[in-house]
Amino acid sequence: MSEPVSAPPETAVVSATASLVDPHESLAGRTGTARHTAIALGAWLLVVAAGRWWGLVLLRHHADLTLPEPPLLGSPGPGIGLSLLWPVLVGGLLVLLAPRLIERLRWPLVPWATAAVAGSWGLAVALVEGAAGLTRGLAGPTELQADVPKVAAGPLRFLATFTSRLPGYDVQVRGHPPGMILLLALLQRVGLGGTGWAAALGVTGGCLAAALAVVTAAEIAGREVARRAAPFVAIAPAAIWIVTSSDAFYLGVATAAVCAVVIALHRSGRASTRWAILGGVLFGATLMLSYGLVLVALVPTAVAWRQRRPRPLFVAGVTTAAVLTTMGLTGFWWPLGLLATRTQYERLHVWRPWWYFAVADISAWALALGPALAVALGRLRDRRLWLLVGGGLLAALGADLSGMSEAEVERIWLPFTIWVLLAGAALWPERARGAGLAVRAWLGLQVVSTIAIVATIRTQW
Repeated sequence: MSEPVSAPPETAVVSATASLVDPHESLAGRTGTARHTAIALGAWLLVVAAGRWWGLVLLRHHADLTLPEPPLLGSPGPGIGLSLLWPVLVGGLLVLLAPRLIERLRWPLVPWATAAVAGSWGLAVALVEGAAGLTRGLAGPTELQADVPKVAAGPLRFLATFTSRLPGYDVQVRGHPPGMILLLALLQRVGLGGTGWAAALGVTGGCLAAALAVVTAAEIAGREVARRAAPFVAIAPAAIWIVTSSDAFYLGVATAAVCAVVIALHRSGRASTRWAILGGVLFGATLMLSYGLVLVALVPTAVAWRQRRPRPLFVAGVTTAAVLTTMGLTGFWWPLGLLATRTQYERLHVWRPWWYFAVADISAWALALGPALAVALGRLRDRRLWLLVGGGLLAALGADLSGMSEAEVERIWLPFTIWVLLAGAALWPERARGAGLAVRAWLGLQVVSTIAIVATIRTQW
């Protein structure tokens, strides 16, 4: 009797991924799609492993990367235990219900539903550590809250002397423009101070960003495409950082800025001008929160280039310049602040070699996006949606190659991440009726990936 012939490795991989392929495709089409799926997932694993392995090698040679668990900033996690029960239950419920809910709702309710799902998932992940999970990352000795009392006593004086007195502030203050700490100081003056209210800003920003990203996608690619993208925007590993850091608030403001400019590009006359001015004001606010978010402008710029409508972009740019000039007249000039921050960073003498972090940043970002997005990017064919997704990718690539983003990009790049997550629309089978098994399987993979990160790494934020 002849020995049974085992399937070659490629056939085994194709079989393992075939259940995630549109059942309406031909056998040849399914085989090809499954092969591409396997390649995309393998590439995602390779990128993540490269950042992890290389970082561990450097640590073993006593390199001080200030990154104990490369490529993410954190410490060893709690492992598998009852603390993970809440995200497992909530994640499972959302995977089962969210796609069908978002598919059936009338359009005006879809962005709201996306925000609700994003908030539920983010809170479920944060509450693994109990209520402290929402505020722990905001309460450290080097965080913004430590310097809020100094600012609250005299906000205008603080703004006027911010650049000259920068060395006297804590690390997070030195690394950003003064916008966020000014906001926290003003909240304290009206009785809304403390990490609890700061966490509320982050949760609000994250939920708002999810809703506005879907609205923007609808403007660009139509409501059906936006509807398909919505569950993947709401359910992603990036949720780990969306409700626990100040960057989640930056995310909300930056996404609102892009949304307003994109709407301006799809309007005419005075309506276009009004939306462009609003977008410019929001971009000005964004740049007062984080220097690196100047790259977010690549997203609406790509849309304007495609539509050959420079005027709304010009109006938004002039308005942004007016906002920054106004802040300059109070004493804070944005370019000088950027230079001062760069000088302070160099004086920290932190060893973060460009050649490693150029890889590690992409590795950390891949973890925040999740494995399903690697497949989605390979499948995305909608040129309209690519304007947003590609803008987010270009922004991250620019930040990576600039050397200004070295580590912690899982949270710093959230305003870029939100646009790339829209690629999840490509994972929805085109000819399948209803939210099928494949959609839930991809969302389930995102949930499993998130829980794996939470179980193995206790992130700082």
